[in-house]
Amino acid sequence: MIHARGLTRRFKVKKESVEAVRGLDLDVERGQLVAFLGPNGAGKSTSLRMLTSLLPPTSGTATVAGHDVVGDPAAVRARIGYVGQKNSAGENFRVRDELVTQGRCYGLGRAEAGRRADEIMELLDLTPLAKRNPGTLSGGQRRRLDIAMGLIHRPELLFLDEPSTGLDPQSRANIWEHVLRLREQHGTTLFLTTHYLEEADTMAERVVIIDHGRIIADGTAEELKSDLAGDRITVVAEDAAGAAVAAEIGSRLGEASLEGTTVRVRMPNATTALPGYLRALDADGVKVTAAETARPTLDDVFLGLTGRSLRESEKETA
Repeated sequence: MIHARGLTRRFKVKKESVEAVRGLDLDVERGQLVAFLGPNGAGKSTSLRMLTSLLPPTSGTATVAGHDVVGDPAAVRARIGYVGQKNSAGENFRVRDELVTQGRCYGLGRAEAGRRADEIMELLDLTPLAKRNPGTLSGGQRRRLDIAMGLIHRPELLFLDEPSTGLDPQSRANIWEHVLRLREQHGTTLFLTTHYLEEADTMAERVVIIDHGRIIADGTAEELKSDLAGDRITVVAEDAAGAAVAAEIGSRLGEASLEGTTVRVRMPNATTALPGYLRALDADGVKVTAAETARPTLDDVFLGLTGRSLRESEKETA
């Protein structure tokens, strides 16, 4: 469905050439739900704009839905849907009329566009809002309308650029519910960018991480967490001396770090290893006030790959 090789985009910034995307190689098969992760400025949106034919690459090639993004952009656009970060619908017509007009722009006859608008409103729970002006909708309702606009022509592939950004947790969950239902009922291939790591972790079957314009990890969330991060044991010692001993013992089990009286040890199968670790600490007279194990998060994966947290990277570029 998506096949890109060496996709690169450079921009001129204050007379200097800046590479926003650097040699992107990517394959997405039909029916997959892929989350494209990275901090602000990593190249996510630029990559999407190239893959949707909205921005020509400086170099490299890409075929999307069987068509070259440079050689036949019209064919690409006819077969994909794209939901950008800004609202798709205007405010001059009612919700249903906006959808019908969008369908007409894709070559649907008036009757067919009307039928399709009714179908997609039903799918995305927009039917009660059919006669509302888009400007009166809540953030979550407006985002569902944006998705409907991208689906009106039954695309084989839907690109979603930060679909839940700016929404409250309940509205974000609602958007995801509809996105997953869409995939389940229609087998639509979904490619989305997001910086909500928990959503990508639980919803996407495949996670691709980009940083500084390059893909640095690609796999299922579980694969990435197991291969690149490992589990974590955290123990809190009663005093600094005990923590130092705990860190030394922990270093025999995995990668240990010490901060104050807290020791964190990265290793595979932390739950299995914890009892033995605590027995070793007790044997050395280390008094432990708290201990826990945790599975790694995608933020841990990003930290392991880049040396910095994805959340911290977001704050730096905000």
